[in-house]
Amino acid sequence: MDLYEFFNLFYPISQSEYDLFRNSLKVKTFKKGDLIIVPGQVQKELFFVRKGVQMSYVETVTRIHVVAFTYPPNPCAIPESFSFQKPSTYSLTCLSDSEMEYISFESLQQLFDKSQSIERLFRRMTEAILAGLINRHIELHALSMEERYRAFCQRSSHLLQLVPHKFIASYLNIDPTNFSKLFNTIRI
Repeated sequence: MDLYEFFNLFYPISQSEYDLFRNSLKVKTFKKGDLIIVPGQVQKELFFVRKGVQMSYVETVTRIHVVAFTYPPNPCAIPESFSFQKPSTYSLTCLSDSEMEYISFESLQQLFDKSQSIERLFRRMTEAILAGLINRHIELHALSMEERYRAFCQRSSHLLQLVPHKFIASYLNIDPTNFSKLFNTIRI
């Protein structure tokens, strides 16, 4: 799915409005293991994944707590850092070689001033991300370990082949040993 098709899942914009947006994009490549954002850094660019898988996480003394995975054609960001232009409290890294298109915060704000449809598109995408975060919060607190695993597999089963299982286990708040048992016994 290309970026135009992806955008139209949230709000239909014209080809000319998409072209206006597209003309503001630049491309950046990252290697596996590259840190995109670290705690204390302000995210000044919003990325759209063309290739690769990325992970946002909080690192404590005892472990890594995975917040999210991103992959094509999704946006890739520390949302509160980008949206409010404030320092991030967690990290964003590449789990594989990655290629992303990006737009600067300033350029995006200028596009919002030029196009109500682009602004509405981004509002709808933000609303969808918020709804997804609420659903994830409910899953983490109300579902059993097996139910969380099954829900993840319904949403993003392709990540089982692309992401180290210890990170998926962290994302699902499942002990790695229990995750391994689920992976080996439940067929999706």
